[in-house]
Amino acid sequence: MSLDKLAVEAQVVLNDLWGKSLIPFKLTAHEVECVGPGEYIIRFHDRRLRSVDFSWKDTESFDAAVREAILSRASRLSGPLSRSAKKPASH
Repeated sequence: MSLDKLAVEAQVVLNDLWGKSLIPFKLTAHEVECVGPGEYIIRFHDRRLRSVDFSWKDTESFDAAVREAILSRASRLSGPLSRSAKKPASH
C-alpha cells in the first residue's frame, strides 16, 4: 500500500478515535513516512502532537497499529490540550 493510502487509512482511525472521544483533540494525518523496515511516522503539524512513530508489518492490521500508537501517545500528553484553553484572568 502506498504512503498516501496509509495516510488516508490513518485519518480514518483518527476520525474514529476523535468521534468516540478517545483522543483529546482532533488530528489530521498530513503524511505517513516509512523510516526503516516496518517503522513509520505519522506527521500531524499540530503544536500539541507533531508526530507519532510506530512499528507495523504489512501482515498485521495497519489500523490496529495506528490506533495503539495514537492511544499510547495520547495517554502521555500533559498540559493544556485544547486550543480554547485560556489562562486565568489576573486581577
